[in-house]
Amino acid sequence: MSSDSAPSKRDRLEQYLSARASEGAFYFKSRHITDEVGLSSKEIGSLVELLQREAESLHISRWGYARSTSWYVEPAD
Repeated sequence: MSSDSAPSKRDRLEQYLSARASEGAFYFKSRHITDEVGLSSKEIGSLVELLQREAESLHISRWGYARSTSWYVEPAD
C-alpha cells in the first residue's frame, strides 16, 4: 500500500471526530483518544486547533483546562 492512499493525520482525526459526533455532541481529552486515532496527545492537540478553523462538518471548542484541555465537539448543522 502506498503512502498516497493512507489518510493524513489530520484526516484520521477528522474522520474519528466526525464518526463520534454523528452519535451526538461529546467532550474529549487528547490523551484519552491516542490509541483510537494512532497519534500522540501533542499531535492531536495541534490538529484539533487546525480543525477548529477548517472543519466544515464539525464545531469544536476548547472547554476546560483542568490538568489538560478538554474539547467539546458537535456536528455542524
